[in-house]
Amino acid sequence: MMNMKCACPDAGLLSVRLGLAAVFITHGAMKLATVAATMAMFVKMGMPGWLGVVVGLVELLGGVAMLLGVYMKYAGYALAAVMVGAILAVKWKMGFVSGWEFDFVLLTSSLGMAWVGAGEYSVKMPEKKA
Repeated sequence: MMNMKCACPDAGLLSVRLGLAAVFITHGAMKLATVAATMAMFVKMGMPGWLGVVVGLVELLGGVAMLLGVYMKYAGYALAAVMVGAILAVKWKMGFVSGWEFDFVLLTSSLGMAWVGAGEYSVKMPEKKA
């Protein structure tokens, strides 16, 4: 039997980060490019319109952080919070399959990145002097 094990955890982390970045940057940019429609959609769902702008900013900035591999703890937790909100406020009533399953994958992946960090293939931030 062939050993298919890959000892490339940094490549695996990069792969997850790129997937998260693609989804969140796209959705955040769409929300911010159509702010009036985004705000109207949030109001129609019974939420304040300004929350749509906040969600769009978190998605866009969190997605860029995932892409670059910076501020992973903050980005991961913020994106996870957005996905918890999406699941509870919008998708829960649709059930898991074809409802909140994709949002759950984004939620758990974002938490995973917050917990383990970006890996080696990321922009290196200057270290704080103690």
